Amino acid sequence: MSFSAARPLDPWRWIGVPALMCVGATLLLAAPIQLFGLRLPEPVFPMVCAFGWAVIRPSILAPAMLLVLGMFLDIYWGGALGLWAVSLLMAYAVTLAMRNMMTGQSRPMMWAWYAGMCLVTMATGYLIIMLDVKAAPSLVAVLWQFLATAILYPFAHRLIDRFEDADVRFR
Repeated sequence: MSFSAARPLDPWRWIGVPALMCVGATLLLAAPIQLFGLRLPEPVFPMVCAFGWAVIRPSILAPAMLLVLGMFLDIYWGGALGLWAVSLLMAYAVTLAMRNMMTGQSRPMMWAWYAGMCLVTMATGYLIIMLDVKAAPSLVAVLWQFLATAILYPFAHRLIDRFEDADVRFR
């Protein structure tokens, strides 16, 4: 009796589809809709992918797609070109470095790790903006974006659960 993974780890399934979902969600929440005078939050949806892909398995495709997603965010939100690409790649690198410590952790602990990586991402972006415009961005706005992004952990958990056991080489 030979063991084989139930689902093959096709790049389009674990990288392409989540990336397209992040683009779609970003476009949807960037709609000019106001509820009670407040605009919809603008979480960094690719953060879900940056965390999930690093936990699932190391790959050369994941950082390349994060670069593309980061550039998309920069162009779409009108920020400095490279801001979100560098921030997402920083989160991916730190998550990848801490991957062995995260293995086998409970869901609340993984949420804490995810929030920590969101903090790394936001801090990187904050520092890049400070260097670019030579002024400090609003800490309140950064805090709201951090909270809106940290709340997205259930999506990262679903991504990890869906593909975690698909590639037996990295267990």
